[in-house]
Amino acid sequence: FVALELIKNLMKIDKENEYFIFVAPDKDKCLHDTTNFKIIELEGGAYPLWEQVALPKAVKKYKCDLLQCTSNTAPLYSPIPFIVILHDIIYMESVSILKKGYSWYQKIGNMYRRFIVPRILKKAAKIITVSNFEKNRIKDFFQLKEGQITSVYNGVGEHFMQIEDQKYLQHIKAKYSLPERYFFFLGNTDPKKNTKGVLKAYAHYVKKQGKDVKLLMLDYDEDELSLLLKEIGELELRKQIYLAGYVNNQDLPAIYNLAEIFLYPSLRESFGIPMLEAMASGTPVITSNTSSMPEVAGDAALIVDPYNYKEITLAILDLMNNSEKKAQLVQKGLFRVKAFSWREMAKENLKLYNEVLEQDIVETRYNTRMLFI
Repeated sequence: FVALELIKNLMKIDKENEYFIFVAPDKDKCLHDTTNFKIIELEGGAYPLWEQVALPKAVKKYKCDLLQCTSNTAPLYSPIPFIVILHDIIYMESVSILKKGYSWYQKIGNMYRRFIVPRILKKAAKIITVSNFEKNRIKDFFQLKEGQITSVYNGVGEHFMQIEDQKYLQHIKAKYSLPERYFFFLGNTDPKKNTKGVLKAYAHYVKKQGKDVKLLMLDYDEDELSLLLKEIGELELRKQIYLAGYVNNQDLPAIYNLAEIFLYPSLRESFGIPMLEAMASGTPVITSNTSSMPEVAGDAALIVDPYNYKEITLAILDLMNNSEKKAQLVQKGLFRVKAFSWREMAKENLKLYNEVLEQDIVETRYNTRMLFI
């Protein structure tokens, strides 16, 4: 997602350099060729083989000058200078790769990253991460020098905004059979999302305030939800939870607009794009006092201890019982989100490309061809 926004905005601001975008074959094509951007479907098998074998070969074939890898890892042996975007290092910290709650797909991915990341950071021309919090964590963990890593904030899609068209909002409500009133929570099976804590907080809210406001979750597994509710002793809460299934990204702004509150009390985030999406949509946000969330939220969200579910409940009650405070938070969110832009993020990346290319002395230059994955 971040890579897609980066490429789309580079297409707008850079008409000079030539780019090759290497992607694995996929039916869902999100990008198309332009005059100076070529989308190359690259065969190569499973991702580790694709990245470690097929990608370096493609770099040579297309005579690239610079490689940018956008998803935490990179080839161990790159024939050209490379920049890597390291979104976080959760998999390198105290969280065990075998910890309960992670799927086997997540565990295998974490094992791959644990092996690759320490080795590529020693070779990277530049390391980019997404917040100052994450920059300091990475720098301290790997004992990097000050100039080796740069933080570049993510942005928020331009289609996330306050929607005045009530007919359209009602159309989306009917399309997904949404509850009349709901809190919105983007939970998933990753333990860092704090789904269990949110469910406990919401159960506590229902007992104190009643059942008028439902809890909306999107594409969440029914069996996983049942297990969590059983674990916290709140099986009856299932009647209060609405699982909307898959929601098209273009419909998400309306989902935010219709929500009473957006709940984002994660245990650990390197940035937190959904928080900005909610703010841009005019939805008040409750988020955590951990990791990058206070840095991104500023004063435009209610900050809570995510490990204390009663504190999450109190924050919900505070907003639901104080319309003036709720309205003030919405206005702060609309102002705060202006500080984050995908276009500015692309400009910062382009600046770093030029710095690397100026430092790297290459006898033969191929019109500064660049490569992304």
